[in-house]
Amino acid sequence: MTFKLNDIKDNDGARKGRMRVGRGIGSGKGKTAGRGQKGAKARSGVAINGFEGGQMPLHMRIPKRGFNNIFAKDYAIVNLGAIQKAVDEGKLDAKATIDQAALRAANLSRGGKDGVRLLGKGDFSAKLTFSVAGASKGAVEAVEKAGGKVEILTVVPAAEKAAAKKGSAKAAAKAAGKK
Repeated sequence: MTFKLNDIKDNDGARKGRMRVGRGIGSGKGKTAGRGQKGAKARSGVAINGFEGGQMPLHMRIPKRGFNNIFAKDYAIVNLGAIQKAVDEGKLDAKATIDQAALRAANLSRGGKDGVRLLGKGDFSAKLTFSVAGASKGAVEAVEKAGGKVEILTVVPAAEKAAAKKGSAKAAAKAAGKK
């Protein structure tokens, strides 16, 4: 038996055609096209997600817990053990200051729009200088014990930056008015 490209076809039943609804009484899906009788769901453009026919929906029956602080700082958390491993593998330069950019380049931190926070989990022995937004007490002790130092950056909130910018613009306008 020879194989011909023009004889290639799917197995029987491999591709099922879609049901064509609303094509007359004899089609099996005529008249109301499987949508039942009247009502919102018989019309087009209706998607009532979570609606339970007037019964209190599940997402409203379940008790709510907790609280989501919209003012919380978003730190990328990095453990000292992971940093030590990166130094041993040569991914981090031990002589340079370790900051958020260096940690991101070494694939140790993700996200953290408010900076990096060091945590003291793992063994640490490298003499490194860190420039980070925050560090736990244990992490600072471990770094200083190894002969390094941790410089904590002060992050100015966006609201304070805007207020300072607005104030300096007023002062500049006032100075220009006196000339």
